[in-house]
Amino acid sequence: MRTADFDYSLPPELIAQTPVEPRDSSRLLVLDRGSDSIAHRHFHDLPEHLRPGDLLVVNDSRVIPARLLGRRSTGGAVEALLVHERATGEWEALVRPGRRVRPGETLHFESVTATVLDRTASGGRVLRFDPPNREALAAAGVIPLPPYIHAPLADPERYQTVYAREPGSVAAPTAGLHFTPALVDACRERGADFASLTLHVGPGTFKPVQTDDLDAHPLHAELAFLPPTTVAAINHTHANGGRVISIGTTTVRVLEAAGLASAQRGLSTVPFPLREPADQPPLSSEAPADHLPLGEGEGKVEVKSPFQLRPLTGWIDFFIRPGHQFRVVDALVTNFHLPRSTLLMLVAAFAGRERVLAAYAEAVRHGYRFYSFGDAMLIL
Repeated sequence: MRTADFDYSLPPELIAQTPVEPRDSSRLLVLDRGSDSIAHRHFHDLPEHLRPGDLLVVNDSRVIPARLLGRRSTGGAVEALLVHERATGEWEALVRPGRRVRPGETLHFESVTATVLDRTASGGRVLRFDPPNREALAAAGVIPLPPYIHAPLADPERYQTVYAREPGSVAAPTAGLHFTPALVDACRERGADFASLTLHVGPGTFKPVQTDDLDAHPLHAELAFLPPTTVAAINHTHANGGRVISIGTTTVRVLEAAGLASAQRGLSTVPFPLREPADQPPLSSEAPADHLPLGEGEGKVEVKSPFQLRPLTGWIDFFIRPGHQFRVVDALVTNFHLPRSTLLMLVAAFAGRERVLAAYAEAVRHGYRFYSFGDAMLIL
């Protein structure tokens, strides 16, 4: 397949600029792969599509105030987007105007200064802040919004999920923005449960595929944690006939990366593309301390299944596109994505390219709102 196979026409007025209130009043297009049917609902109707024993897996990453506006020593304006904090305390950042900001220069932001130490391989900069603590950076920065959103956000918490708790993303896992605490409770009342993982979303999430050949597109690496309690809950769910429902494409990437690694355990190399910053630990089957903001974990569960899903932590660079064999995810909640994006390709891999593009055309005809603050799809 070529990149052009994932193009579609979207009227600009359908790009949502503000979130709806309440969160779960957004619309929900339900795409049933079994019956090849579409239904038009609202997100608060989600529990009606759940079964007892289903498991909803969410990404609990929290967006950090990563956008800093300031001045260079020359007086010119400068902007930095913090991407990743190194183990040594320095930050990798995207800086504008990039060509003019050189190593050795000092940048002045509100309440902090930054010394430019080096360039990164991707064209960013390595910054050392003074003072170096996260509290000072949080006070100096603002929550970054996607480039297609032009109005400032009145309440920054509306670009956080209600279960966000692990700081580290520069963009929200937007499928989760539709949940309210009451809706989480309603899902549980239907007999479904929740589990969490963490993937810190990087700025590459908004980058369209700019090569015609999908194999030539460099996918950004992101830090992921799949804890043992979530793994146990997933294994238990599948062993008992339940469905694993991924809330968002970021969750899919972690689950399917772990599924592929678990199914092919024993290989001498990780069976999917991986890039690791030099100062970061490699991808492994060891995981950090368990974290389940939406409830207690199931504990260790012995199950019989084709393979045992295992915990994962590390930097994953996993491009899911048509042809991928899904091993973990049974259903998907996701927003509507940009044309030619890797996120749209992932959704097409899960539901079929023609079916997804037909659903997108149906959403356009019915005036659905698109992208981060837009409406959602449930793919069964």
